[in-house]
Amino acid sequence: MRHRSLLIITTAVTAGALTLSACGSRDDSSGGSDGGGTTTVTIGLDAPLTGDLSALGQGIKNSVDLAIKTANKNKEVPGVTFKLEALDDVAQAATGQQNATKLVGDTSVIGVVGPLNSDVGQSMQKVFDDANVVLVSPANTNPELTQGKDWQSGKKVRSFKTYFRTATTDAIQGPYAAQYMYNEKKLKKVYVIDDKKTYGAGLAATFSDEFTKLGGQVVGTDHINPDDKDFSAVASKVAQAKPDFVYYGGEYPAGAPLSSQIKNAGAKVPTIGGDALFSAEYIKLAKQNSEGDLASSVGAPLETLDTAKKFIADYEAAGYKDAYEAYGGYSYDSAWAIIQAVKAVVEKNDGKLPENDDARKQITEAMQTVSFDGVSGKVGFDEFGDTTNKQLSLYEVKGGKHVPVKSGVFGG
Repeated sequence: MRHRSLLIITTAVTAGALTLSACGSRDDSSGGSDGGGTTTVTIGLDAPLTGDLSALGQGIKNSVDLAIKTANKNKEVPGVTFKLEALDDVAQAATGQQNATKLVGDTSVIGVVGPLNSDVGQSMQKVFDDANVVLVSPANTNPELTQGKDWQSGKKVRSFKTYFRTATTDAIQGPYAAQYMYNEKKLKKVYVIDDKKTYGAGLAATFSDEFTKLGGQVVGTDHINPDDKDFSAVASKVAQAKPDFVYYGGEYPAGAPLSSQIKNAGAKVPTIGGDALFSAEYIKLAKQNSEGDLASSVGAPLETLDTAKKFIADYEAAGYKDAYEAYGGYSYDSAWAIIQAVKAVVEKNDGKLPENDDARKQITEAMQTVSFDGVSGKVGFDEFGDTTNKQLSLYEVKGGKHVPVKSGVFGG
C-alpha cells in the first residue's frame, strides 16, 4: 500500500565462518543461533505494529520473520544466520523518519524492509539513499516514490537508487478498478472521497482520471480527516448526489465507518477502494454494511498461486496469532530479496562481505538484478526499482468475507 530490514552485522571469530572486515561490531561469544560460529545478520522491519493499522503491520512482521526462519533452516547463505529486529512507525511519517535515522546511524545497517504507508516511505527514502542503504517495501504503492513527482506527464525519473518495492503501484491499481466498475459492473456515476494523504489522494486521482476517460461521471468529490469517526456530513452529501457507487482513497480504519455511515444515510451503494481496504478488519468495523463493498489489491490471490502454497502452510504451522493479511506474501518476498542480495554479494566476494560503505553499495547493486520465484509470483525489479509483477486483483465482500471477483494484468 502506499504507502512497507535492517542488517546489523556482527562477526564470530571461528574457523570457516564467513568473515567481515570492519562492517559491524564483533561478538566473539555469539556464534549465531545455531551455535555453529556463523555471522549474525539482522533483518530489521519498519511497519505499524501498534495503532489502527497494526493488523497489516503484524502480518508484515510475521511474514518477514517466517522468511528469516526459512533461510536459517535451509542455510540459504552459508555461514550467515539471519535474525529479525522490528521497529514500530505507528503509521506516522515523522516516526518512520526517526527510525530511518536511527538505523543508518549504525554503520552495520545495510538493508531495510518496509514501510507499509507511502507517506512514511517518502519520509524515509532520502535518509536511506544518503547512507546507501537498500530499502524494499512490500506495500508502498504511490508512483511518485519510484518515478518522481512528474510521473503522470511521462517524465519518469528515479530519485532514490536504494528504494525498491514488491507491490505494484497506484498508477495501475486505480485504473484497474475504474475499468472494472465501468465496463463490468456497468456503473457510470461515482462520488470520490480521499483522506488527503500521499497514498489515498494519489490512488483516488488515478481512479478518477481513468473513470472519466472511459466516459464515467464524477458526481461529487470530498476529503475527510482519517482520524475522525463521524462522517455524517459527507455521508449526507453522498446520499444527495445519488451516485452508483463511492470510491474511497484511504485506509480501512476510516474507510469502513465511512462506508457504513454512507449506507445509513440512505445511499445503499457499494464503496470501493484500494489495497488498504483489503483487510478482514474492514469487515469487522463495517459489519453488515460492508456487504457488496470492493477492494483492489496487488498481485493474484495467494490461495490461487502454486508458489504461495508452502508459505501459507508454513505460516499456519508457525502459529502466528495474526493473519498474514494483504501484504504477507510481498513481505516474505521483500525479505527474501534482501537475503538473495546478501547471498550474491557473499558469493561475489569469495565468502566475504566487503567493508562498510562498499558492502552497502554492493547490496544495492545486487538488489537491482535479484530474480526468483517468490510467494507472490516472479520477483524482480525494473529500472525504477518497481516490481516487474503487474498482477492485480479485485475482491468483493460476500457473506462476511473478501471473495476474489477478478484478477489479471492492467491493459492500459
